[in-house]
Amino acid sequence: MSSESQAKRNVLVLAMANAFLGAQLPMMFIIGGLAGQSLTTNICWATLPISFIVFGAMTTAPWLSQFMQNYGRRAGFFLGAAAGVMGAIICAIAMYQGNFTILLIGSYLTGIFQSSLGFYRFAAADMASEDFRAKAISYTMAGGLVSAIIGPQLVKLTTDFFTVPFLGVYVTIIFINVFGSFLFLFIDIPTPKAEQYDRVSSRSRLQLLSTPKIFIPIIIAMVSYSLMTLVMTSTPLAVVGCGYSQGNAADIVSAHVLAMFVPSFFTGHLINRFGNIRIISIGLLLLMLAGIINLSGVALTNFFAGLVLIGIGWNFGFIGATTMLSNAHSATERGKVQGINDLFVYGSVTLASIASGALMNCSASTTEQGWTAVNLAMAPFLILAFIAVLWLIKNKNSSMNLKT
Repeated sequence: MSSESQAKRNVLVLAMANAFLGAQLPMMFIIGGLAGQSLTTNICWATLPISFIVFGAMTTAPWLSQFMQNYGRRAGFFLGAAAGVMGAIICAIAMYQGNFTILLIGSYLTGIFQSSLGFYRFAAADMASEDFRAKAISYTMAGGLVSAIIGPQLVKLTTDFFTVPFLGVYVTIIFINVFGSFLFLFIDIPTPKAEQYDRVSSRSRLQLLSTPKIFIPIIIAMVSYSLMTLVMTSTPLAVVGCGYSQGNAADIVSAHVLAMFVPSFFTGHLINRFGNIRIISIGLLLLMLAGIINLSGVALTNFFAGLVLIGIGWNFGFIGATTMLSNAHSATERGKVQGINDLFVYGSVTLASIASGALMNCSASTTEQGWTAVNLAMAPFLILAFIAVLWLIKNKNSSMNLKT
């Protein structure tokens, strides 16, 4: 089988894995804050289970990336699914016993799965040619479209399956991880041999971070992902707090996750045609517009429109940043760069999820005021991202002038 054929088959398998296994993340994010709120005595910590998922991903990313570098993508993905099983089991026990601390432990283990899921996009690029790389990343993430559909619907079907709230959701997630992991048997990504790395020098982590083509996409990915998390984490609490049903909250999150992944069918083509910088800039503008819409009211239409725009903005910003990063390092540096990237990305997302709950529940006396605080918090991070893009454009133009 040719390298191109292998790359396309891997993309298909990874897209399917993203579709099936990835369904557990919208499920976790829909019920995480509500489950936490039902167990904790301090509502300021309601979204802490979501924060622990992302914290788990942050602390896992560096060593899991190196693990994959040494033992291969397949081994790393099996490890992630196993952690997903354990996390869901512990969360189910937590709900049964009504123990908030145990829920946080299970959430942390789920974060190991989230970390492994984040490497699907990088695995898709491993064997892809330069022309196919943006499309490979985009198509793999497009699998999230299916997870966006089935995840929230599974929440609706299983939330009240047992008398213990949300227990049915966590039991369902156990089966998702067990059966979904069989897909990894069909991945064909050779593990580079150690002697290959000995022939090529690898920059230190500090040298890598001082390279603009590496730290700029990391900043953009951090802002795109953290702002999406900041708003999405509070959305179920805001929707229910404004008098709407849990079903309405699930539908809004479903629309949001659809918006995150539907564009993936053409984002890679847009990047190849218009370039990373333009697509990233459009993504940041959409995130800004979403914040404006969310600040303008709390009608269901505002929630739907704002969350859809945040989903599309995240897609353009995150895929654009991932593609830019994939082209900025050698195979020797893959483990280091991808580990550093996800450490910073999930670190910012962890802080965003914690801040989301605090802003939503503890910064104001009403749900509407809390929702306003959440969306106002987007502003400084959008400014940072726009400055990073302008800096990149300036340096790109300077390089072109030097060449001419």
